Amino acid sequence: MSSKSLLVEMQQVQLAIDLIELGARLQVLETETDLSRARLIRLFKEVRGMSPPKGMLPFSTDWFITWMPNIHSSLFYNIFLRLQKDQGCERMEAFIKAYRLYAEQVAIDGAETVLGLTRAWTLVRFFESDLLQLSACTRCAGHFVAHAHSPTHDYVCGICQPPSRAGKTRKRRQGVADRVAAGATSAPLDHRLA
Repeated sequence: MSSKSLLVEMQQVQLAIDLIELGARLQVLETETDLSRARLIRLFKEVRGMSPPKGMLPFSTDWFITWMPNIHSSLFYNIFLRLQKDQGCERMEAFIKAYRLYAEQVAIDGAETVLGLTRAWTLVRFFESDLLQLSACTRCAGHFVAHAHSPTHDYVCGICQPPSRAGKTRKRRQGVADRVAAGATSAPLDHRLA
């Protein structure tokens, strides 16, 4: 007979379900819960209706430093810290709530979610491993994700000083081109109606 508490097991299953619904990979579930791999795979299939994706987790801190990922990562991590410090949330409770709040804020702003749940989890792990730090921008005083032990005395964030090609993605250029093409095809029709 197992000495494991049913209540603890139920909490572990609920944590796994919450993480799966938010897009967690199997490696995240295995690290953060005490459930067996076989149970997690079965649970993943029940919740998502498919097998968990395979492949390695992100492992470089550099992704979090690039312009757009840095803004999104900084937003998420600041929410995460506030939930832990001000609200007294436990680590995984703060993580799940912070990710939901991050995704909600991005949706309100009409932007796409750049930071996936697995990357958000990796970000937290990088902070816990002292590979990343928060640096205060000398212009706006916001706190942004930066490499650990990097100088902070003249740090300027990507919002105050965006790179020259910031926001000029292929997807955005294609959207502009599509709108221009749609406007060009509707112009003769509008002209005929006038």
